[in-house]
Amino acid sequence: MSLVIIQPEEDLSITVSHLTKHFGTQRAVDDVSFTVGKGEILGFLGPNGAGKTTTMRMITGYLAPDRGEILVDGLQVTPDDYQVRSHIGYLPEHNPLYLDMYVREYLAYVARIYKVSNRTQRISEVIEMTGLTKERHKVIRSLSKGYRQRVGLAQAMLHDPGVLVLDEATSGLDPNQLVEIRHLIRNLGKEKTILMSTHIMQEVQALCDRVVIINQGKIVADDKIELLSNYVSNTWRVSVTFSRMVFDDTFREIKGYILHESAGDHRYIITGDSAELNEAIFDFAISKNLKILEMTKVRESVEQIFRQLTSTEV
Repeated sequence: MSLVIIQPEEDLSITVSHLTKHFGTQRAVDDVSFTVGKGEILGFLGPNGAGKTTTMRMITGYLAPDRGEILVDGLQVTPDDYQVRSHIGYLPEHNPLYLDMYVREYLAYVARIYKVSNRTQRISEVIEMTGLTKERHKVIRSLSKGYRQRVGLAQAMLHDPGVLVLDEATSGLDPNQLVEIRHLIRNLGKEKTILMSTHIMQEVQALCDRVVIINQGKIVADDKIELLSNYVSNTWRVSVTFSRMVFDDTFREIKGYILHESAGDHRYIITGDSAELNEAIFDFAISKNLKILEMTKVRESVEQIFRQLTSTEV
């Protein structure tokens, strides 16, 4: 078998080009293209059945695409090329572990597969990094779901790959464990490229440099978090606090008004169809002899944007 090496752009670790995958008559992934830069943490989001896991399996070489090309560190990914997998650490959605093995025994087994040098030292390092020190001599079957996730993360990191692909890595973790694993992923992201999927939107906002959203097999958004609002409908939301209560019917006099909601203490969230919504509210306040105590643009959360982009009926 010959090794195909295609020179990528220097700042890219993952390049996905026109990826397509069918299961029978269903097109699970439909002409998907995106890149992940070196040292970048990319959130890969989508509803169940959108094609996230299928795409991640193709990136890691566990599934062959029907069409398209994947490069990891300049190496073309194919299911029968095991050398490229040495560049990738993979934690699947359903964490496959040998439940009858002890934690340290399992990691030693994985280390032998990857031919890790200084195995004892490296195993100790990842055990400490993932917070498994107190559990290292336990049988995996006896561990909670949260600690099993840590074992899965430890095996993904064991061979010190440059790219980590994490499919629901924080699944099953309690709030304290979430903080610890979030800190670990953030630190790993300083040196490694991380592609991670999650249903926890707080994790996306806390960890990710950029977000790709997939829906019905197609990319519907790809940008930095602060720019995602450009992908949703052309509405604007403003939080405004007036000096006194405003009657509901009166809001309709605001130019471009769509709807509003009360947030208490004379504060209202107003939605309009004009980029000049702030100015329209200011004019409205003058006409009603209202004082504006505070007015700010409401930034759409990742969760709100995600829901708008993925709520279309099939």
